[in-house]
Order: sequence, then structure tokens, then C-alpha cells
Amino acid sequence: MLIHAGFHIEIDCPADTPLVLMLNVHPDRRGALHTPDQIRATPGVRMRSYRDSFGNICRRLVAPAGRLLLQSDFLIRDSGAPDHVRPHGRQQAVADLPDDVLQFLLPSRYCETEALMPFAWAQFGDVPEGWVRAQAVVDFVHGHIEFGYPHAWAQRTALGAFNDRRGVCRDFAHLAVALCRCLNIPARYVNGYLGDIGVPPVDAPMDFSAWFQVWLDGEWHDFDARHNRPRIGRILIAAGRDAADVAMLTAFGQHSLARFEVTTVEVPPRLHLPQPHQARCALSAETSASGWSAMT
Repeated sequence: MLIHAGFHIEIDCPADTPLVLMLNVHPDRRGALHTPDQIRATPGVRMRSYRDSFGNICRRLVAPAGRLLLQSDFLIRDSGAPDHVRPHGRQQAVADLPDDVLQFLLPSRYCETEALMPFAWAQFGDVPEGWVRAQAVVDFVHGHIEFGYPHAWAQRTALGAFNDRRGVCRDFAHLAVALCRCLNIPARYVNGYLGDIGVPPVDAPMDFSAWFQVWLDGEWHDFDARHNRPRIGRILIAAGRDAADVAMLTAFGQHSLARFEVTTVEVPPRLHLPQPHQARCALSAETSASGWSAMT
């Protein structure tokens, strides 16, 4: 199947403002691109790319004073199959983990494993290791947190989500990541596109989505504590220890978001690409709490 994805973002800057964007498709999915994944800026500005320490694609630019339009529009191939479920997936001993995976057992800015450690072992210590234990964490978080866009708060951590029992997809992912790490299951926070493909459409503005991955059987596997069901059509953008590592836009100066649209739709087979419905909102609550960083 083909998925049509992209975004339309407008920001206002009172002065020339350096930006770092993390909005390109992750290298792990770039081989599936059917058309180029390019970021276009209006007015035109120079951009240069680099890879961060986690392998994500980042773009540096300086936004001129005034309004800057950022756009992307691409087609990507997808198997059309839901997330793979491997109930017999094995958990690797800490001593045998690859060096670059070990960091995903450590506490991070939004995932305070020390504070959650006693609860994690009391709640899940008797659950069989591996996939079954990771799924038990997902089941708990899914039932523990109430989802709602009004609950978005950029400063909420995993412990905060545990105590508040409400949040957006970022909060579900942070709490699940922290609990898995407490149990010696390497876990990383990821974000990307996830449209309503194969599920009833949600009556809410389309947004980028956050989920998480765990390291089992020597590879990363997708888990989603918000939805708690295999989904079709995930398009990975970035992965890191938590949301601080994968901010979709970091501005080193004052700025405001004027327009935000995300598109993720399946292209009907044997039909020309339709004009997709692009949900509009002045400021998406989910994104404001999960993918934006302002440094002033």
C-alpha cells in the first residue's frame, strides 16, 4: 500500500532565529519512500542536514524575521500489515546488550526510573520476562492514564503521568518507557506519523504521534500504550531516550506557531492520488506538549 504523508507548518519569528528541525523520515524507513521526502521553506532559506547521536536526520536553518512556511509532501510504501506481535520475544541479559542499546536502560529527563523502580518490580516482578512483561506494562499504562488533548503539558514526566493519571500520547510513552527500563528492558521513545488507517477515524485534528520501542530478540519492536492494539502505517521520524531528544522543532529564540497541519492517509489502490483532508488547528495540543522546544 501507499501512504500520502506530510505537513504544513507556519511560525512567526520577531527576529532572525536559528532552528533545528527533526521532521524527515527516519533512515530506517527511507528505503520505503516512493517520492522524495523534502522539506520546503518559504521564503527560501539555506538548510543543511546532519545525523544526531541517535541516527535521526536533523536540518539546521535560520528563519528570517516574519513568517516562515515549512512544508513536506511525500508518498511512502507500507506493507499494510499491523504491528508485528511476537509473544515469545526474549529479553536479553543486561551484560549481553550491545553497547549502543545499554543507554536505553538509564534514567533520562522525562523518565525517572529511580522513583518508579519499587512500583515496577512490585507490579511486574512475577510476570514472565520478555514480550509478555513488556505487554503487561503496556496494558497497565493504557488503563492507568486517561487520554485527552486538554491534558497536554510539556513539563509532565513519566512520574507525573503516573501520579496525574492523565495525558496525551507522549505521557503514555514516557511512563511505559520508564517502567520497562526499571525492569531491565531497553526502551526508547519514538515519534512519527500514524494515521487512522484500518481503524475508525477519530474526530480530532490529525497530529504527529508518539509511541515507544523495546529491544527484544536483538531488535527494536513497536509498542503503543495509548492505543494498545497493533496499528497499520507507522512512519518513524525520530527515536531517542525521551521527548527531549526528538523535538520536531527547536527554536533558539522567540517564536510562535501560527498554523499546523499534518496529513497521513492511505492512497486508494488503482486511483489517482486524491487531495487529502488536512485537519487544521491554530495549535495542536498534542504537538505543543510532545514535539516542540523553545529556547529563548
